[in-house]
Amino acid sequence: MDYITTTLSNLIHQTAFFNLEVGNYIMIAVALVFLYLAIRHEFEPLLLVPIAFGMLLVNIYPDIMAEYGEGGAGGGLLYYFYKLDEWAILPSLIFMGVGAMTDFGPLIANPKSFLLGAAAQFGIFAAYFGAIWMGFNDKAAAAISIIGGADGPTSIFLAGKLQQTALLGPIAVAAYSYMSLVPIIQPPIMKLLTTEKERKIKMGQLRPVSKLEKILFPIIVTIVVSLILPTTAPLVGMLMLGNLFRECGVVRQLTETASNALMYIVVIILGTSVGATTSAQAFLNWDTIKIVVLGLIAFSFGTAAGVLFGKLMCVLTGGKVNPLIGSAGVSAVPMAARVSQKVGAEADPTNFLLMHAMGPNVAGVIGTAVAAGTFMAVFGVF
Repeated sequence: MDYITTTLSNLIHQTAFFNLEVGNYIMIAVALVFLYLAIRHEFEPLLLVPIAFGMLLVNIYPDIMAEYGEGGAGGGLLYYFYKLDEWAILPSLIFMGVGAMTDFGPLIANPKSFLLGAAAQFGIFAAYFGAIWMGFNDKAAAAISIIGGADGPTSIFLAGKLQQTALLGPIAVAAYSYMSLVPIIQPPIMKLLTTEKERKIKMGQLRPVSKLEKILFPIIVTIVVSLILPTTAPLVGMLMLGNLFRECGVVRQLTETASNALMYIVVIILGTSVGATTSAQAFLNWDTIKIVVLGLIAFSFGTAAGVLFGKLMCVLTGGKVNPLIGSAGVSAVPMAARVSQKVGAEADPTNFLLMHAMGPNVAGVIGTAVAAGTFMAVFGVF
């Protein structure tokens, strides 16, 4: 009888109910909300579903993120996934997949889009100084500020390079959350800063871009950017390699692998490992709240700066540029461009801004990577 009682007692005490704290239940509730938003409202489900599920797992079974050798064990499953984030491997592979899926034609056809992409990076530097003001050290502030570019992989990449692994989870979750919430956050800012007349502006058709231009673009960008900022090579290089696969036309199998199978495998591993960094003990603190607030401020500032610069270009070109495309300068591809199209179509259903917005959108991806490389160069990190 004692044996049975002891066995049952051991089984009962092995259940999660006897090992979880209040914070874990809070994070489980947050994970369920994220899953609801991803599944019911389709807010970037490819990102939010694995992130939310990783959050769920780590708060029910914390040992799934146990480090190698901790407690004499071999390490938890998601710990090994996370190391690939920390070593900047997965963010770089994500960039290769994005490059393989992205048409840089709109940016090549309208190089002025680079200016809109650059303007939207203002949010990054606003967040940097805001983080310093809130008490973060310079490297932590730099890692946090990249959230303003709405670029999850770059946020993870820079946090790892600057050895801010303690903040990597909150930074990554904030970045991916704001990427997912682009359709909610951006439209009010866009409408506030533009008039209905500006939102109705129709832009002329983009010029055709030759195959030679599309092939030369990734090669030239890699050479120029990497010569000026070698620290950007892992991100910009992989982005442009993926795009070269797409445009050269002789490696169809590599293009399909990079943009489909490999991309989805990396998203699964990266998403679940990012979610698994959000244990209650690591996530529920004042630093996390500050990071979330700073991220929202940065993203809002970036959107506003892009729209305001778009208004300036509208004036300088005599009304030929719709300021709404400036909001796409944040690097949430292609969601930000779709939001520009949606807000423009609300003002005039016959207005098609998507291709025009894709120029600043892909410029923003490059701009965010350059901003990350700039911070790395400033702090002497390679």
